[in-house]
Amino acid sequence: MDARPFSHDLRERVVGAVTQEGLSCRAAAKRFGIGISTAIDWVRRFHATGSAAPGQMGGHKPRAICGGHREWLVERCRASAFTLRGLVAELAERGLDVDYRSVWAFVRDEGLSYKKRRWSPAKGSDPTSPPGGCAG
Repeated sequence: MDARPFSHDLRERVVGAVTQEGLSCRAAAKRFGIGISTAIDWVRRFHATGSAAPGQMGGHKPRAICGGHREWLVERCRASAFTLRGLVAELAERGLDVDYRSVWAFVRDEGLSYKKRRWSPAKGSDPTSPPGGCAG
């Protein structure tokens, strides 16, 4: 099912019924066969903006990590080992508030992945410790 906004004409008729005819949002919703909360939202939007037209649906959100922050982060990732949570904290110290998912996507898209060394223990040894290392 394709999610589309209701027509502008329907929105205008519902808002007109409330603002010009004096109907309640509940009565207008019943008359036009829409949800009560939908009528309330349209009337609220009309009072706030002067229009009951829908807001933008979808679109592209620009990346938060760009410009100087991008350059710094690329160099930082190439300089030494990192964790994504650590990078989030370091960016916050630099004044950029981003979430874990944004940093993960940036590191992946830039090809800056840092993988920890995977130990392959000898047969019969403790799989939680590195070869020749002590587990304790």
